[in-house]
Amino acid sequence: MVQRVKRFLSASDFFGNKFIRVILISSLFLQIGVWMRNFAILLFVMEMTNNDTVAVSMLYVAEFAPILIFSVIGGTFADRWKPKKTMIYCDLLSALSLLAILAALLLGSWKAIFFTTLLSAVLSQFSQPSGMKLFKQHVPEEHIQTGMAMYQTLTSVFVVIGPVFGTFVYSAYGINVSLALVAIAFVLSAATLTLLPPDKLGKIGNKRESFWFELRGGFTYVLQNPVLRLLGIAFGLGGLAVGIIQPLGIFIVVDQLQLDKEYYQWFASTNVVATVAGGLLVVGISKLVPSQKILAIGNLFSAFSVIGIGFSTYLSLSLAMQFIRGFVLPFIQVGINSIVMKTTDEAYVGRVNGAFGPIFMGSMVLMTMVSGWLSTFLPLAFMYLCSGILFVVSTAVISLMFRLKLQINPIVDSTSNNQQTSQSM
Repeated sequence: MVQRVKRFLSASDFFGNKFIRVILISSLFLQIGVWMRNFAILLFVMEMTNNDTVAVSMLYVAEFAPILIFSVIGGTFADRWKPKKTMIYCDLLSALSLLAILAALLLGSWKAIFFTTLLSAVLSQFSQPSGMKLFKQHVPEEHIQTGMAMYQTLTSVFVVIGPVFGTFVYSAYGINVSLALVAIAFVLSAATLTLLPPDKLGKIGNKRESFWFELRGGFTYVLQNPVLRLLGIAFGLGGLAVGIIQPLGIFIVVDQLQLDKEYYQWFASTNVVATVAGGLLVVGISKLVPSQKILAIGNLFSAFSVIGIGFSTYLSLSLAMQFIRGFVLPFIQVGINSIVMKTTDEAYVGRVNGAFGPIFMGSMVLMTMVSGWLSTFLPLAFMYLCSGILFVVSTAVISLMFRLKLQINPIVDSTSNNQQTSQSM
């Protein structure tokens, strides 16, 4: 009975936090806008180019390339700028860009549609680390992991309903109405963010320092923190593990299972449903299990499921392994974000998040580029085995965190050290 009362009071405290309520509502509008935009643009480009694969691939380049290029830059500016205003301005700029593209479409220049994907992807690299910084400011440490789990669950739900919703809106109303509705969703997200408490002036980055000085300071901070250092290594190994099998899923269906390629949709659907279910479980256990162990569980079961998919020759077993893989994905995402939030000083949250993005994306893209070539002379089972081994090695690195306390390390003020050195000379 006492435990039930404690859980009820804890839940009341969590949802009683105004920041949590506002950020979740804002994220709801943002997810609606993002999925409507992504599918409206995808279907429109396919329609205009007669299903040209090059044009579709360029959309994905416009979406993912900014992560490699602007992640660190956006994270550094997130530490220099006021995070609330940064998020509001990013949403409003995204809305304005959509209206500008809509005007271009009405004038007959449909290729301008690629620009809105690129600009929105760039703006998200400034907005996302600012959101993490606000989490650090306004959410007590005991609620950070639950907050991250709630956010991940919301994202997972839209992975299920987003494609259906986006496709319906485009099919029913066309590209012009779709983009107008997306702009409205972004404006509503920005309007919701105005309800957040004012930015804490005392926590804004020291603008007297140069951008490049603060950029280097972010990498130095990660290298000096043993937990973040291990997390970066594990993150890179995870990127390699994902990248090596990223383009091979369809070949599991066609070559390994000897089925028609249409069966691949069942793997995608299974993965999505499992991700939502896993996200709901993470919300329930987030206060009971340490972040390091949540991350290790996710990695270890990913290794098991990936190897199982690689060696299975039965559809039912392969789908079961795919379900496990999707189910533990939120464990990995929530574990990583929670560890970063618990071990990073507020002044460095943006830069640390910005540094981890290219580590994962860079290693994943690198391995994805060579996996297709490797698969021409290596069996699929061996490729999936290699991916599983990389997940196991990543888990071993994470296990080294078990004996480390998740705490914020003191900041080494390199500026003052440099000043003292120059004065002594």
